[in-house]
Amino acid sequence: MLPRVWAPTAARVDVVVGDEHRPLTADGEWWVGEIDLPHGTDYAFSVDDGPPRPDPRSAWQPHGVHGASRVYDPTTFAWSDDGWSGVDVSGHVTYELHVGTFSDEGTLASAIEHLDELVSLGVDLVELMPVAPFSGVRGWGYDGVATFAVHEPYGGPAGLQSFVDAAHARGLGVCLDVVHNHLGPSGNYLGVFGPYFTDAHQTPWGAAINLDGPGSDEVRRWVCDSALRWFRDFHVDALRLDAVHALIDLSERHVLSQLSDEVAALAEELGRPLSLVAESDLNDPITVTPTADGGWGMTAQWDDDVHHAIHTLVTGERHGYYGDFGSPEVLHKALTRVFVHDGGMSTFRGRHWGRPVPPGTDGHRFVVATSTHDQVGNRALGDRPSARLDPGRLAAEAALVLLAPFSPMLFMGEEWGARTPWQFFTDHPEPDLAAAVRVGRRREFGGHGWDVLYGGDIELPDPQDPATFRASVLDRTELDDPAHPEHARLRDWYRSLIAVRRTVPDLTSGDLSATDLVWGGASERDQSDVPWDGWMVLHRGSARVVVNLSGEEVAVPVHTDGSLDVVAAWDPASIEATPDGALVTTPPRSVVVLA
Repeated sequence: MLPRVWAPTAARVDVVVGDEHRPLTADGEWWVGEIDLPHGTDYAFSVDDGPPRPDPRSAWQPHGVHGASRVYDPTTFAWSDDGWSGVDVSGHVTYELHVGTFSDEGTLASAIEHLDELVSLGVDLVELMPVAPFSGVRGWGYDGVATFAVHEPYGGPAGLQSFVDAAHARGLGVCLDVVHNHLGPSGNYLGVFGPYFTDAHQTPWGAAINLDGPGSDEVRRWVCDSALRWFRDFHVDALRLDAVHALIDLSERHVLSQLSDEVAALAEELGRPLSLVAESDLNDPITVTPTADGGWGMTAQWDDDVHHAIHTLVTGERHGYYGDFGSPEVLHKALTRVFVHDGGMSTFRGRHWGRPVPPGTDGHRFVVATSTHDQVGNRALGDRPSARLDPGRLAAEAALVLLAPFSPMLFMGEEWGARTPWQFFTDHPEPDLAAAVRVGRRREFGGHGWDVLYGGDIELPDPQDPATFRASVLDRTELDDPAHPEHARLRDWYRSLIAVRRTVPDLTSGDLSATDLVWGGASERDQSDVPWDGWMVLHRGSARVVVNLSGEEVAVPVHTDGSLDVVAAWDPASIEATPDGALVTTPPRSVVVLA
């Protein structure tokens, strides 16, 4: 590798190999060297006689975020996926996992050992939470600083290539969660090299990435090249782009539009689909609008409104940003129109929010879930729905997500109702930063109403305590616990729902216009802060998903023009034909799928 770095205002740049400083030659705003650094060579850059710093495009950080970079030649890996034709995120089932807590060892190599479990479940893609290097060993990964590299404790770049190759061998696609909207507070040396940040825009993490100011052309190139590298050199199938609303770009052409077009060109070159999935808080269909029509051209977007609508109805939680959710009317809107906040008032935000999704939009353009790293990990105690819900209500949540007209995603352990929490954990070696994280975590929950949910003041888990991390590691022995057979039963239920979704065309479809929700039978008590206790029927074309959330057996009227068969049931149910359909008698807290 010939050393090369962008440093537009530098008077001198050296590449540092061992104790030797070798000056680079200016080539416009770039500095280049003539010495070829072979694979495995440690190096760093010194700008204007400053201390050696990692390469902003470092492919390998074996010494941590403050240490030297190491040359990594991606062609040294022997791929075995020549026959891999790829998989699109749209309409497929994604499984989100965190490498450090998915297995006891917490590495990419150990995660490979559990891929067959996901194949058996019926998953199509595995989504890895961010793997970019971050300070310390333990962390969520959203404070990474080397966007071209892979966290060394996870296995480094070779470990990620091995994981993708193993996934493809099993027919699984791989989606990688990447963060370009900010860098972590420890090990961020980009400002030493050039104007990667701008005070013209602010984000929750401070100054924004410079996407539209002086020098932004190269910063945009840094973002796009990082993304393209994962597709080209690591064979990933999709990228989940974190918090794209914080990529503030007032340029004529938004950086996401640029990225979408470049990814589309690479997909054509490689001959397989490549997906981009945006996490956006804007509730704006511009994310999935084609670039030719002035949009950002994303393949899909996360839709938290569906999560909120299901979660609040089933659990009764109404605190914080859940305040506008919780009724079947709201769930109906989420399932048929995608965004609940589509231009109306958002109470939590205190303003009108969002834009409607145009009629005819494919529901598969939106990724939905009842559990994610955010919705579990950002609870004060990191408690999962399984900590509060009985198996029947968990089964109902699974059916509403997996059989809705969207692209469903599961969060690791959800499929068996894992009881391990998933908490916020960090491993900052700097005492001041560790203290700031603890204080910030307490402050973050000050206005979210957690005291109401948990019944008073609570003690937040210390993010820096290794015990917080250990408590979040999945415990697969739950599946073999004879005292709790509901875990294995729930996993079988998820497997059945995914199979039904694949085989029943009306349930495979993303047609929002063929989706409806009817309901009834709820008690007349105040439903503002308790779980909803009625029945509902989700219409998906000619298929019907009957959900009884009450504590009693209920005879649910199901309207249909044709005969229906039971294709999945949480509990046995009886069906009696009626002139306009059927009367389905379901046990308490149960689900029946008819097609």
